[in-house]
Amino acid sequence: MRSAYQLTIKPDQSSQSVQVLDVTYKTAWFMTHRIREAMRTETFSPMGGSGKVVEADETYIGRKAGIPVRRGYAHKRAVVSLVERGGKVRSFHIDKATAATVAPITQANIDKETRLMTDESSIYTKLGKDYQEHQSVNHSANEYVRGDAHTNTIEGFFSIFKRGFKGIYQHCGENHLHRYLAEFDFRYNNRIKLGVDDTMRMNAAIKQAEGKRLTYRRIKRTD
Repeated sequence: MRSAYQLTIKPDQSSQSVQVLDVTYKTAWFMTHRIREAMRTETFSPMGGSGKVVEADETYIGRKAGIPVRRGYAHKRAVVSLVERGGKVRSFHIDKATAATVAPITQANIDKETRLMTDESSIYTKLGKDYQEHQSVNHSANEYVRGDAHTNTIEGFFSIFKRGFKGIYQHCGENHLHRYLAEFDFRYNNRIKLGVDDTMRMNAAIKQAEGKRLTYRRIKRTD
């Protein structure tokens, strides 16, 4: 099976260069994963800080292999994300969204002087006490905004991620989900609103590729 892998490069606003590589589907798939590997950020400084707001929330996408569909989210793949308002996002694929799995992520990635915003999930009840302030909104009671307490920013990111993931890629094995999250985090963190144009975005990905090596190895599908 053949596939055309298309790459569009816009070095400036006045010109456009399009290259089409006639390669196999397997090669195109591997190339895109290498690009996602370049997009992955390895070093993190704490998000937020004094006077800053970080929103935390979890979402679910796709089905776990071999798990029958049932009520709730036990058969779904869990993702937890943190977003600093007006800043960047970090997303993590976890086996199950619980206080025990989310707490290490927030502790390692959010400054203790931060104002933390979440929904009413019990996941955040105890861990919220670690921060300067913790406010939550009760979505089950149709409360979405109370003053500056809301999770609209992170919900907006989830909307972008799910629209892009389902609309472009449609499906991925769970063992590759972290790579797709790295791609959408990179896109969000290098958006125009933060002053990053197409050329700067491309250069950032190339720079992050330094020292990274992703080799091809045939894997057994589990779904």
